[in-house]
Amino acid sequence: MKLKQYIKIACLSSFAAVATSCLDLEPKANLSDSTVWDKASNFQLFADQFYGWVADFATAIGDNVHSDFRSDLLCGSSVNTYSQGTNTIPTSDGNYGTNYKRIYYTNLLLKNAESFSDPASIAVPVAEAKFFRAYAYFELVQIYGDAIIVTEPLDTDSEKLYGAQNDRGEVVDLIIKDLQEAAETLPETSTEAGRLNKYIALSMLSRVALYEGTWQKFHNGGKDAVTNTARSTELLTIAKNAADEVIKSGKYKLFYHETLGNQSYRYMFTLEDGAQCNPANLSKADNTEYIFVKRHRNGDKTANNLTHGMVANACYITHKLANLYLCSDGLPVEKSKKFKGYQGVTDEFQNRDNRMDNTMLYHGEQYWNNDGKWRTTWTDADLADCLVANVRSGSGYQCQKWGTERKVDDYYESYDFPVIRYAEILLTYAEAAYELDGSISDADLDYSLNLVRQRVNPSMPKLSNSLVSANGLSMREEIRRERTVELVLEGHRIDDLKRWATAAVEMPQDQLGVKFTGTWFETNWSNPGKSVNADGVLVIYTDRVWNDKLYLYPLPSDQLQLNPQLEQNPGWK
Repeated sequence: MKLKQYIKIACLSSFAAVATSCLDLEPKANLSDSTVWDKASNFQLFADQFYGWVADFATAIGDNVHSDFRSDLLCGSSVNTYSQGTNTIPTSDGNYGTNYKRIYYTNLLLKNAESFSDPASIAVPVAEAKFFRAYAYFELVQIYGDAIIVTEPLDTDSEKLYGAQNDRGEVVDLIIKDLQEAAETLPETSTEAGRLNKYIALSMLSRVALYEGTWQKFHNGGKDAVTNTARSTELLTIAKNAADEVIKSGKYKLFYHETLGNQSYRYMFTLEDGAQCNPANLSKADNTEYIFVKRHRNGDKTANNLTHGMVANACYITHKLANLYLCSDGLPVEKSKKFKGYQGVTDEFQNRDNRMDNTMLYHGEQYWNNDGKWRTTWTDADLADCLVANVRSGSGYQCQKWGTERKVDDYYESYDFPVIRYAEILLTYAEAAYELDGSISDADLDYSLNLVRQRVNPSMPKLSNSLVSANGLSMREEIRRERTVELVLEGHRIDDLKRWATAAVEMPQDQLGVKFTGTWFETNWSNPGKSVNADGVLVIYTDRVWNDKLYLYPLPSDQLQLNPQLEQNPGWK
């Protein structure tokens, strides 16, 4: 690690300032290093800084290691080198140093907790430190694989800081241990909005165990692996059981409101507290689905221009994503008699999973934004002052997820970002159950995945073993499809492709736009500025490549120079 990254903390005021943006805590007076650890309240104050570390909108829609723009399903007006498979070894990488700095801070709290006179009074900040140490180490595992395990706040000249990496399995074991211990100590109900509780820790545990369980299965056995190793069985069991505990708690449920109906999915992502933001006049307090969030208060400026970034066609949705949405009979477009094809401008939106329209705008659809065309009455009267979607730019598909409908300045949308939401837990349960046994019962599907599917598709047939067998489907692929369309633009897709070991198949494919030849678009879009392929579909980006070295990011060259014992990831030497 860089020596500069390990600085002893002389005061807590800066960290308290971080905490105010996520937990509404007031900054405290400066505290010298000698007084930081003298009372329980200071342990909690110190732990509050950790909440500023969690994923935010930049994770999902910025150029981030977890961003969907580095996957196969989304792109933008400029080439993403990671998505194209052309990234190189960087001189430095903030992900590396930042996560080890965070680990240092958590270790500092944990070390000082060992000698504190009243352990019970600091049990919660200790649990928070373990959770966030696990969070940082999971980041390192996802990005780099193996990592140096450090469980003490070491001085910058310590030899332990300059040793070889531990195997990823050892790191994951530490993560699991930390999360299990955190879950045992944290309260069952958060004492304050946004603060950790037992079920947040269990939810993170289920995410970690599913990730590593499937990584071990498919990277050892191949992308079509059927059998499990002892390790993947162990991890998948942890994932399923942790998800099941969250489900059985009854503390969370999928967001749905009768007034919003089949648009409930769309409005869930734009809930705010400052003004009416949906036809049902619901606010964040009505959202029972978000388990753990990065909070944004009304009036706080965010790092992303969410509405203009997502709804102004800066987000190019691909033909591949559009085709992933099922038809209303529960079948994919290539198998369904309800699929209307592509000839008319809105044909492919008909008889589809309602999440398609919740996520995308079709040509001619009425909508609002924050730029002179916003809703005021939240009735049909607003239709007299709305925008009309014109999708003839970019890929020909236009996004509407994360777009507000109320008057608010750019960068001041105050939605919370869902670090973990209940739908993910239900889908984790289904995937873990299937991968454990190579099959899943209809009862388990109804217990988990079908709740997600039918939230805004009440008339769509459930996923069942009979539906799969009767139509020549793959249960695994349908479980993955459900996860993909539910969690799109939330920072999961590229990590999913990596853990499933399917990136080598999915990532080199051309990124495509709308079907052009022989359709409404050919007649009404005079100059898309793109070629068409043999199927008459617009080609956005081609010449995409994949090398298996891309499953892990390369260690930055400055860290290799600082620590000669570091081993560069395979293929990057």
